[in-house]
Amino acid sequence: MGHGGTVIEELTTDHREVEELFAKIEALPPGDEKRKKYAEQATIELVRHSIAEEEYLYPAVRAHVPDGDELADKELEDHKGAERLMKDLEGLNVGDPAFDQILTSLIQEIRTHVSDEEGNLFPRLKEVLPRLELTELGDKVRQAKKTAPTRPHPAGPHEPPALKAMAPGVGLVDRARDMLTGRGKGQE
Repeated sequence: MGHGGTVIEELTTDHREVEELFAKIEALPPGDEKRKKYAEQATIELVRHSIAEEEYLYPAVRAHVPDGDELADKELEDHKGAERLMKDLEGLNVGDPAFDQILTSLIQEIRTHVSDEEGNLFPRLKEVLPRLELTELGDKVRQAKKTAPTRPHPAGPHEPPALKAMAPGVGLVDRARDMLTGRGKGQE
């Protein structure tokens, strides 16, 4: 979290970090408790990343990219699907047969989403916004990730202004729960 640079550089670095967690998960045998720990860490990162995109990236896409509404709507639908999978995964033990099935679906969905963002959305945004504006968006995204929720909330808002109003409070509650439970700690 908080890598610096433009919004594209920031979010691309997030993508690589989540992919590293996916690779760690895939390297472990089914039923290994570390799979749950890595899945929890990936969920934390994905939720914070998604909230920041929803608050700042997609509104910029809507405002500046030709066909931006259509692009942003598609990305938001991807987020909703991934969030439902993360919520389903949250309540499962690693030994539950559904755990690996849902986790595999989540990984596949995120990889497809990342490929689409990096191959389509990011280049189109880069064409229409100067580097200074992309850097300012990167700063906003970094700030948003600091206070964003860390748990999936599929029923919550996915677009500003409601998202910007609710995310910090929900994030505070999520981080307190994580601290009390140890969620997201001790992956290595």
